[in-house]
Amino acid sequence: MNEKKVAVAATSGNKYYASAFILYLNFFIHGVGCSILGQQVIKEFLAGQWGAGIEKVTLIAAALGLGRLITLPFSGPISDKLGRKVSIIIGIVLYALFFIGIAFSPNVQIAYIAAICGGAANSFLDTGIIPACVEILKPNSGLATMLTKLFISTAQLLLPFMLGAVAATTLSYSLLMYICAAALILLGVLAMVVKLPRAEQDETGEKPSFLKQLKQIKITVESTALIIIGFTCTATFQLWLNCAQTFGKDIAGMSDPSAMQTYYSVGTIIAIIVTSVLVNKFKPVRFLVLYPAIATIMLVLVYAIRTPFICLAGAFVVGYSAAGGVLQLATATVNDLFPTIKGTITSVIMIASSLSNYTVLSYASSLLGKSGAGSVMVLNIVITVIGVVLALFVNARYGKLTANVKQ
Repeated sequence: MNEKKVAVAATSGNKYYASAFILYLNFFIHGVGCSILGQQVIKEFLAGQWGAGIEKVTLIAAALGLGRLITLPFSGPISDKLGRKVSIIIGIVLYALFFIGIAFSPNVQIAYIAAICGGAANSFLDTGIIPACVEILKPNSGLATMLTKLFISTAQLLLPFMLGAVAATTLSYSLLMYICAAALILLGVLAMVVKLPRAEQDETGEKPSFLKQLKQIKITVESTALIIIGFTCTATFQLWLNCAQTFGKDIAGMSDPSAMQTYYSVGTIIAIIVTSVLVNKFKPVRFLVLYPAIATIMLVLVYAIRTPFICLAGAFVVGYSAAGGVLQLATATVNDLFPTIKGTITSVIMIASSLSNYTVLSYASSLLGKSGAGSVMVLNIVITVIGVVLALFVNARYGKLTANVKQ
C-alpha cells in the first residue's frame, strides 16, 4: 500500500514539471532584467537616449530595489490569498512594462517609473513562482529555490553575448529589451493555462483563509534569525559585487580587476549545480552555516594577503559560497517552517534582502569615500560572521522547530 502511495505521489508531481519549467523561464528573463542596467554599453546607450550622465542609469537601477520594497509587503499575501497564478501574471505584466518603458523612455523620469515597475515585478514573481515550484517539487524545497538562481545566473552569464550579438548588427540595444518583453508576454499566456498543484487544505478539506493562516503563525527567535540571515547573506555578495574590484585595484594592485567578475560568475554557476544535487541529500538549513563560513575564511584571506591571485581566488570562492544560493536556501528553510503561508514568509525574507541592498551599500559607499575599500572588506567580514552565528543557532534548534510544524 505504501509503495502505491509513493507511486501516485511521484506521478502527481511529474505532471506539473512542465509547468515548473515554464515558470522558471520567467527567472531567466529576470536574470537579464536585474543585470542589464549594470552593463557599461547599456549605460552609455541610455545616457545618450536621455541626454543625461551615466550616473543617472545607476539611479534608475536603484529604483528596482525601491519597487521591491514597496510591493513585497502585499505581494506575498496576494499570492497566498488569491493564488499563485494571480501573483505570477501581475509580475509578468509589470516586467513587460519595465522592458518596454526603459526602451521607450525619453527621459530619466519615465525610466524611473519603469524601473519601479521592474522591482515590483520581481517581488510578485518571487512570491508567486517560488512557492508554486516549492509545492510542485515538494519535499525538495531546496532544489526548487536553487533552480530559480540557476535560471537567473545562466541569463547573467549569457547577457554579454546577447549584447554582443546586438552590437554586431546596426540595430539599437532596445531590440534586446523588446525581445524580453515579447518573451514575457508569451510566458504570461502560458502561465494562464498551465496546471499548478491545488492549494494546501486543512482538516476540513477546505482551503484555510489567509487570516486563519496568519493567526496560526508564531514568529519565534529562530524564524527571526532566519529572516536576518536573508539580510546578512545578501550583504555578503552585494558588498563583494560592488566593492571588491575597488579593493583589487587600490589595495591588491590588480591591473584588470574586472577579471574578478568572470571568476565570481563561474563560482556561482558551479555552486548552483553542486548545491542542487546536495540539497537532495542534506537539509538546506545545513548550508546556511557551511557556505557563509567558507565565505568568511576567504574574505579574511583576501583582506590579509592582498595580492591579485588571492583576489581572483576570492572572487571564485565568494561567488560559490555567498552568491550560489544561500538566500534561496534560507527562503526554502522558512518555507518549510511556515508551510501554509509560503508567499507571505517569502515576502518577509525578501524584504530583509532588499533592505540589505539599501542600507549596507549606502554605508559602504560612505566608507569607500572616507577610509577606502579595506574598511568595506572588514565590514563584509563582520556581517558574514554574524550570519554564521545566526545560522549555528538555527541549526541547533531546527529539529525542534520542524517537529512543531508537523504537529
